[in-house]
Amino acid sequence: MNNSQLEKIISQELQTVQKEYSFIEKDIDIKPLEVAQYIDHTLLKPTATVQDIKLLCRQAKENNFFSVCVNSAYVSLAKEELRSCKVKVATVIGFPLGVCDSSVKVYETQSALDDGADEFDMVINVGMLKSLDYEYVYREIKDIVEQADKKTVKVIIETCYLTREEKIAACVLSKLAGAHFVKTSTGFGTGGATMEDVSLMKFVVGEDVKVKASGGIKDYNTAKKMIACGAQRLGASAGIKIIKGESSEEKY
Repeated sequence: MNNSQLEKIISQELQTVQKEYSFIEKDIDIKPLEVAQYIDHTLLKPTATVQDIKLLCRQAKENNFFSVCVNSAYVSLAKEELRSCKVKVATVIGFPLGVCDSSVKVYETQSALDDGADEFDMVINVGMLKSLDYEYVYREIKDIVEQADKKTVKVIIETCYLTREEKIAACVLSKLAGAHFVKTSTGFGTGGATMEDVSLMKFVVGEDVKVKASGGIKDYNTAKKMIACGAQRLGASAGIKIIKGESSEEKY
């Protein structure tokens, strides 16, 4: 699809949101332990060691988290550690800035796929989105979806840097390009997930695409609210605290 076609579709969606969408804070009856199935147990710190990754995987197995999310250098290690259980291995692509060349992201996806990754959380090029080069953003997502060979691709739109209109545009492009999820944040930006953003994103992508809330989810109550607003996956480094009904004080 070319830029003019994409602009038209985005414009139509902006009008739909203006007419039909309003944010309503919701609640959901879910116990702390039940939140585990939503969690991508995450460790993306640059200082993470091999032993840290092994601990992450052990915690994911013991607590029935949906997946672990690690940097691509640790995909093969995580896959080996989790070989005897159903916990999946997710990795990040173009992380955390999203501004490397698209061909680099495609190569990184193929490399992680070869190492056994089950899911791919890619960062869009925010600057290209803000430059209104919708065709670039669309094509990059589509190329990564195709490279991932039918495995789950989540598109990190980094909501903290976007206007409402840009959030809608990013969700439209992700859906059109065949992504399986749109995701709020890297956790390395100036802000993380909000209930309002999760709700808006879910409205825009509808039932065909899921929403992952990430960044700043450090306690059970926040996790619960994100799920109530439409999140079907949570990215969190505080998974253990969350399922115990506690709160993490870590900045990351």
